[in-house]
Amino acid sequence: MTKRGAIPIGIAIILTTSFAFADHDKQTSDSAQPAAVESTHPSNHVQGDRPVLQQRNPRYLIRKGDVLDLNFPFTPEFNQTVTVQPDGYITLRGLGDLQVEGVTKPQLTERLEKAYATILRQPVISVDLKDFEKPYFVAGGEVGKPGKYELRGDTTVTQAVALAGGFNPSAKHSQVLLFRRVSDQWVSVKKLNLKKMLGEANLAEDMHLEPGDMLFVPKNALSKIAPFIPKPNMYLNRFW
Repeated sequence: MTKRGAIPIGIAIILTTSFAFADHDKQTSDSAQPAAVESTHPSNHVQGDRPVLQQRNPRYLIRKGDVLDLNFPFTPEFNQTVTVQPDGYITLRGLGDLQVEGVTKPQLTERLEKAYATILRQPVISVDLKDFEKPYFVAGGEVGKPGKYELRGDTTVTQAVALAGGFNPSAKHSQVLLFRRVSDQWVSVKKLNLKKMLGEANLAEDMHLEPGDMLFVPKNALSKIAPFIPKPNMYLNRFW
């Protein structure tokens, strides 16, 4: 006879064994799940609410305002030049509108061939970027010539500052900020000590820019309080 509320030994053993197997099965299924890997899609840099690493050497993504040459080697009557509209669509001859913003050129070619397969037999299409947004970087803050600059070839942060007119006397060389967009929702920020790099003549940590990067050079502490420091002749002017 067992006390009220007590669990018989046989049932307790069965329950314990069941929980043990359930926990083992959960661990096995968890270990069988593949580890999270970086997405192969160039535009997918966020998984859920967390940013993930971007691809190395990502392909160019079609943007608004790009001009595309569509060539049909076997059906040249469909050759056309189209412009990506502000809503991300292009208007195709014989088909109508097709959304193309945010895809690579190979992906666009695949979409076009699939779309034209509805009216052509095994269409062969080549896509050429006739005009597109040139790579650029932006320099702001305490540099000689703040603004937007074309990114030509491999350019580092120190080179970009030189292109932007160098540092102003009020610049804080030790805290240059490099902003880099990871996705539509995420921006990474890197603080660089260019004063140390240039002072030690060691550019090992001089980062290379990517298209769309923005540099911001803040003011140093002295320049921030300079407007509030009394000038030597201020009281003389008041006295006279």
